[in-house]
Parts: sequence; structure tokens; C-alpha cells
Amino acid sequence: MASRPELLAPPEIFYDDAEARKYTSSSRIIEIQAKLSERAVELLALPDDGVPRLLLDIGCGSGLSGETLTENGHQWIGLDISQSMLNIALEREVDGDLLLGDMGQGLALRPGVIDGAISISAVQWLCNADKSSHEPKLRLKAFFGSLYRCLARGARAVFQVYPENLAQRELILRSAMHAGFAGGVVIDYPHSTKSRKEYLVLTCGPPSITTAIPKAKGEDEESCSDDEISEDENQTVRFSDRQRPRKMQKITKKGKGREWVLRKKEQMRNKGINVPPNTKYTARKRKARF
Repeated sequence: MASRPELLAPPEIFYDDAEARKYTSSSRIIEIQAKLSERAVELLALPDDGVPRLLLDIGCGSGLSGETLTENGHQWIGLDISQSMLNIALEREVDGDLLLGDMGQGLALRPGVIDGAISISAVQWLCNADKSSHEPKLRLKAFFGSLYRCLARGARAVFQVYPENLAQRELILRSAMHAGFAGGVVIDYPHSTKSRKEYLVLTCGPPSITTAIPKAKGEDEESCSDDEISEDENQTVRFSDRQRPRKMQKITKKGKGREWVLRKKEQMRNKGINVPPNTKYTARKRKARF
């Protein structure tokens, strides 16, 4: 898909002055952004008590998604890497506070101060190495780790994403899980090529009853049942099975063999940790004496 903007140039270069103004003046994009933002706020499931929350809009651009947060009565902080986009937001006099920064380098916010976070079409940019120093796994680790720290306990983060393939989706989801989030992927209109939308719904904290994955919308504006979504399309991941108590985990009498060692080394590689390569001597039992 050569038309994907993240494949054409880094975001701070792709969204220059001309592209930022073109993006913000398009009535079609404004309508799409409004719908995606409304759905993201809905998936945040904030308490309906009339108390304004402090929300984070990651990849806020020119403030189109932030307007939805304002209309819902919330205060918000917007973060974006494109100076041109933020300049347009200043011209439009959006109500949120704006920050210029790279989410792949982490979020410089105080711990536990954010009540929720949304992001529209931004997180998949982290899966691309735009510079020789960029490592997608490490950038995702820095992003989700810092996001977990700045969110209040039990707060949600909702990311609308356009993963290029299944591997990208799994990379993003795995990085969020390693940071400590519970949650999964919600796919609206899974059978529609045009209307299909994916949302990564995360909760800050371990799995519980309150961290249940919301239902996805179907073609008739109703929730899809599990039978209506194929196994490949239903990518909602439950983390409760991954975090079973130690006493419930199966322990073999053989101990830690070669397969266990290889699996642990692969897990460390996925976290961005350098480990020695696998050889025929890996996990080989030493002799009693040399």
C-alpha cells in the first residue's frame, strides 16, 4: 500500500505547512476525525457524573480530535511531532494545551495525572524506522511504558490504528502488554472493507471485571457477537490467562529444558534486550567435571 503516509516520509516531514493546511481544510477528513474521536471517547467509558477529566490526545495534529473532547466537557493535552500541525491548531485557537514531541521517546508527564488517553491514526507510525537510530520495539516500549506511568490507576487508553499487517498489530499489542496494560483489540464492522475500524482498548492495571473488552459494532449499528466474527478478524486478546497465579501454572518434573531456554531468550529479544545467539550448545547440560 504505497498510499499509506507513514511509508512516504516521517510524520514531521510529511505533514509540512501545505499538507497540514490541506488536511485540516478537508470536510471529509473533519467528518471522519469527528466520528473516530466520538467512538474513542465512547470506548474510554468515562463516568457520566458531569466532572471534567484531564485527557491526553496523542498525535493530536491540528486539534480536530481535541474538539470532540472539548464538546464532551473535558480538558485535554495534545501531543504531536509536527510543528506545522500544531501551528494550525494555534491558529484555530483550540482549547487544549499543546506539546511538541516524539511519542516514541516517551511522554514527559507526571505519574498518575491523566484520566484517559485517545489517539487517532497515530500509533502505527512507531512501527516504522524513519532514522538509523530508530528501533520500533524500543520506541513502542518507551511510549507504552511512559503512558502507563502517567495514567491514573484504572484509567483507559483508546487508540484507533491502521496496522499494515497482522505482524504490526501483534507488535503493538505485545508492547502494550509488556508495559502492564490489560485489554485488547475492538474491531468495528469487521466484515466491511470500507467501514472496518480497529481500536486498541487498554486499561492501566491488571485484568479485572472492569477491564472487560467492549463490544464491537456491526453493520446494523449493533454489537457483533463472537459467532459473527471469524477467528482471524476477532483479535481481542484476554490477558487473564497470561497472568495466572504461579501455583496454577503447569510445572514439569523435567525442569527447565532447551525449549524453555529458547522461549525465554525469544521473549527477551521481543523486549529489546540483547541476548547471545542460539547455538548447538544452548541449554546443553554441563558435565559433572571438566
